[in-house]
Amino acid sequence: MRKIVFVTGNKGKLREARDILAAKGIEVVQNSDGYPELQEDELEPIAAYGARWTAEKLGMPVMVDDSGLFIKALNGFPGPYSAFVEEHLGNKKVLKLMEEEEDRTAFFKSVIGYCEPGEEPLVFAGTVLGKIAFEERGTGGFGYDPIFEYEGKTFGELGDEEKNKVSHRRRALDKFCEWLD
Repeated sequence: MRKIVFVTGNKGKLREARDILAAKGIEVVQNSDGYPELQEDELEPIAAYGARWTAEKLGMPVMVDDSGLFIKALNGFPGPYSAFVEEHLGNKKVLKLMEEEEDRTAFFKSVIGYCEPGEEPLVFAGTVLGKIAFEERGTGGFGYDPIFEYEGKTFGELGDEEKNKVSHRRRALDKFCEWLD
């Protein structure tokens, strides 16, 4: 079985990556040392920088994931600042921001960054279109999952197995695996 080092402290991302990649014969090994995150408006440069930085620091090939929730009515906010906003405001305050909004269109985006020491980083993006629910629903997933609605159910209601078939992270990891093969 192939192994990949995934640099993340996010247990939810780790669980999803392990489940998705195990089905492809890839074992995910966690490194939770972290890396300095660039302040950018797009996820791709953040993932590329994180992958390069950790590959050089650890002296081995690594994978990172930078993800975000982009809400149309909020001009793409929280986007690349999603983890910070989720930690400091949470779902209830995001829903409060959306109270008067009719257009609830949103998308989740995940960018997998991969790099080998001394090489240029590669990025693989996946998105899933949905909308912001009017209230939190479901107890599954993590982060914004209970407020992100996809085809009538929130990611929090889908459960890991169903979510992992359609999620932004799944789509990004599928592209990464295609390249890997």
